[in-house]
Order: sequence, then structure tokens, then C-alpha cells
Amino acid sequence: MNSKGASGIIQKGNREKPKNVKHTLKRLWDYLYFFKWYLLGALLLTIGTNLFALIGPYLSGKAIDAIDFGKGQVDFKTVSYCAIFMVGFYVLSSIFSYILSIVMMKIGKKIIVKMRQDAFNKLEILPVSYFDTNLIGDIISKFSYDIDTINTSLSSDVIHICTSIVTIIGALVMMIIISPLMVLVFALTIPMSILLTRYMLKKTTPLFRRRSRTLGALGGYNEEMVSGSKTIKAYGKEKVVIDNFDKINVEASTAAYEAEYYGAMTGPGVNFVNNVSLSLICVLGAILNIFGKISVGDISSFVLYSRKFSGPINEIANIFVDIQSALAASERVFALIDAEPEKEDEANAITLDNVIGNINLSHVNFSYTKEKQILKDISFEALQGKSIAIVGPTGGGKTTIVNLLMRFYDIDSGMITLDNNNIYSISRDSLRKSYAMVLQDTWLFQGTIYENLAYGKENATMEEVVAAAKAARIHGFIERLPQGYNTILVDGGVNISKGQKQLLTIARAMLLDAKMLILDEATSNVDTRTEIKIQEAMKILMKGKTSFIIAHRLSTIQNADIILVIKNGELVEKGNHHELIDKKGFYYTLYNSQFD
Repeated sequence: MNSKGASGIIQKGNREKPKNVKHTLKRLWDYLYFFKWYLLGALLLTIGTNLFALIGPYLSGKAIDAIDFGKGQVDFKTVSYCAIFMVGFYVLSSIFSYILSIVMMKIGKKIIVKMRQDAFNKLEILPVSYFDTNLIGDIISKFSYDIDTINTSLSSDVIHICTSIVTIIGALVMMIIISPLMVLVFALTIPMSILLTRYMLKKTTPLFRRRSRTLGALGGYNEEMVSGSKTIKAYGKEKVVIDNFDKINVEASTAAYEAEYYGAMTGPGVNFVNNVSLSLICVLGAILNIFGKISVGDISSFVLYSRKFSGPINEIANIFVDIQSALAASERVFALIDAEPEKEDEANAITLDNVIGNINLSHVNFSYTKEKQILKDISFEALQGKSIAIVGPTGGGKTTIVNLLMRFYDIDSGMITLDNNNIYSISRDSLRKSYAMVLQDTWLFQGTIYENLAYGKENATMEEVVAAAKAARIHGFIERLPQGYNTILVDGGVNISKGQKQLLTIARAMLLDAKMLILDEATSNVDTRTEIKIQEAMKILMKGKTSFIIAHRLSTIQNADIILVIKNGELVEKGNHHELIDKKGFYYTLYNSQFD
């Protein structure tokens, strides 16, 4: 567990420069345009909703003008018609608005489904290095918090913005018709609103990006600590974890507060400017009425239109908080979708059909980063059906060799061949299907035991699954379960022991008809007695297969055909157990140290 990892990400995020908002908006528009016919319907509904709503103030003014305040007379017929039509238009506007909300929710749903699908599909083609350098909790946060934030914005904020734009344009046209002179008031107040909004936008944009990053880091830390809860309790590190969480939590909360605080200032500021414009309109309208340039009804209509004009501007300013949050979330999601995938296979890449299993590494060099080389001039040959054990101190590069064989990483220089074919001329899919793997980190998904065992072999029969389970010495345990092979494993198999999970993954590998086998500390989670039984099963599993065995317990690899001793990224010794013992070199020291 890296208790400093999440915090480190937050600190780095604070220094990061703002990204391209225009690019993010364009990417969001691409998703909106994908459902252009729904969007066109929403646009027509928006126009209809606002046009019907904009007729109301005009009819209101006509109703007021139907009253002769000097004589105390009222044209009830005109007032009645105006009132009836106002009610009718407002009802139609409400119906259109309701339909618009439903349409936008459908658009938001479709976009989010597509966005999640795009993001998940991208995960499946990303290189292993992406998962090695990104917190799992942070990746999950992009699928949950960030995409939900985008969905909320698309479902509600887009409606408000579109409605506001139509309302502003419609209200402006009506105000110009009523009194062009009074419209000049907005020549003073609108620039003030725009300048204020732009200033706050520049100030809040980086704050909302920081909020998204810190919340993602918080999610990553939570996932890391929850998954390691047993280890934390075993080492008595609860207080350390709580202290670290407090720091990350405070930093995330502070980032969220600062973003919301400055974002909340925009709305009241714009609202103040709008109220100033309303006051100026009332004063100017009264002056024009005195000189007979405008009627009381037109003043009333103009005031209502001015509220419809300035109200949406205020609403847009208020929802900038949500928009900024959605843009920050979008940047994080698009960063995942745009992440560099694994390099594509060569145009003429071959597909392996009949794998023999001869592997050759020639002068292979590799480094995860330019600063530190991991493997240095590694050369060896693994012939068909032979077992190759890779041993050495922790961090020496043993698992890295396996990663290179599977093309999880690309070598810096040298060559790796399989059956005399450069592995980079072989399609990744057929290369990886040529291997069966049993790793130290067991992975089981939520499903039946049968489904987990048959995961790597399509249409595997129950007889085949049972045979593999028997060979892995796990059949008896499965039979004792209430539902046998139909027992559901939950949350990665938390309802069974680590040793039993390891045995299940070994049985899964036994079911594959692969010509090559990788065992990375495959027996590390089982007891000594079970290990002996598994070793017997492994002899059957490895028969006729080129096998690579990574092990720290050297007693488990004494019968390997070749033992490669890796130290500090270099191949320092090579031979079988007896040859290496007779040399009395580094392997001899390692072997004896386990029995001292």
C-alpha cells in the first residue's frame, strides 16, 4: 500500500496548468452530434417552449393598456381575451418544457452509455503500463463520479443554456420592438455582466479541475486502503491510515470548497448588475411615459421582457459552477479515452496456429523509464517441452522477463523469437493465447466456480472442468460446497481462502490447451503439503509444454531443465540445479541461505 501515492497526485495536480476548455467542449459536442436527431427535436422544443412563454408579457401589456386609469374604465373583452390566451400559451409552454426535459434526459442517458462504453472499451486495449502508473480507485472514479457529473450537466444544464439563449434573443427582439431607446440601458449593463463572468470563469476553471483530481485521488486512496484492510489491522497502522486519510480528505474538501466558493460568487454578482439595469429601465420608462413616448402597458411588457432577458443571464452565471465541474470531469474521462493504446500489430502480422514452443531471447535490454535500466543484455533459449526456472533477488527483473514474453511491454533493443518468428511479427492475440498463466495475484470474478474455471476455454464441458479440478487437487473441496461447481464466488472469491483461490487458478490453466506455461510464484499461497501435491499436478500440466517458472522457494524448482539466475537485471548464471550447485556461485549462496 502506498499511503503517500494519492497525496502525491494531489500535490502534483495543484501545480498543473489549466487544459484546453475549447477542445473539451468540442469533444462533448461530438457526443451530442452523434444523437443529432434527438438534439434537433430538443432544439425545436426549446424554441417552441420559449416562444409561447414570450407571448405572455406582450399580452400582459395589452391587458394593462385596455384599462383607462384616468376614466376608471376597463375593456373587459380585451382583458379577458388576453388572460385566456396567456393561460393557453403558458400551458403549452409548460407541456413543451416537460417534453423537452424528457428528451434531454434521454439524450444524456444515451451519451453517458456511449461514453462509458468508449471508456471501458479503451481499458481493454490499454497497455499494462497504464494500470501500473494509475491508481485503480482513480480510474473507477472516472467511471462513477466524473461520468455522473457529466450526465447531470447534460440532462439539466444544457436545457437551461439552450432555453436561456432562445429567451435572451426573443426578449431582446421584443424589447427593440417596444422601445429601442430603452434597450440602450443594456449597452451599459451587459458588458459589465460579461466582464464579471469571464473574470470568474478564468478564476474558477483551474479550481474545478483541481477538485476533480483531488476527489479522484481520494477515491484511489479509499480503494487502496479498503483492499488492504487486513494488512492494516495486522500491522496496527490504523492511526497512520486515518491520519493520511485526514490529510487527503481535507485537501479534497478544501479544493471542493474553494471551487464552490468562487463559483457561487458569480451568480450574485451578475444578479446585482441585472437589478441595476432594471432600476435604470424603470426610471427611463417613467420619463418617456411623461413625454408620451410609451404607454404604461408597454413599460410593463418591457420590464417583464427585461427580466426574461436578464434572468437567463443570471441563470447561466449560476450554472457555471456545474458547467465547470462537468468540464473538469470531462477532461479526466477524455484523458482516459484518449490514452495511448497498445501499439497495433504490424500490417502483415501472422497468426499462430500450430505453436511448437521454442523461445529465444537475444541481447534483450529493457527499461520502464529512461532513468533506470531493468534488464541488461539478456540472452537464453527455451526449447519445446523444457522447463525454465527464473530465480534471483526481489526486484532483479524476473517478472519483467515474463512481461516481455507476453508483450505487455516492448523491449528497448535485442530480439525475442517464438518458433523462429520475431514476436513483433506475431499478432498479440495469438501470441498471448499461446500461453497459460498462473500468477501469484489470483484473479477470480463474480460467478460460479464452473464459469471461473472455464474462463479461458470456450464451450468447456463439465467433464473437462472436473478433470482439471481433480488434477489441481481442488475437486474434493468443490464437492463439499453446498452447490458444488455452481457455487457463486463473490467479490474476487472472498468467501474462500487464498490457497483455494490459487488452486482454482491452477485448474483454470490446466484446462487450456496452450503450448507454453507461465507460473509466477504459483504455489506461494498454499501450505507445504498442498504444494507437494500441486508439484505432482504441475508435472502433468507441464508435460510437453515450454514452461517458465518464477519462484523464490528454490526447493520447488530443483527439477527444472534450466535455471536462469537474474541479479540486478543481468543473467549471472545458467544451468540445471546440480551444475549451479557445483559452481558454488550466486545460486549456491541463494540456495543455502534458504536452509541456514
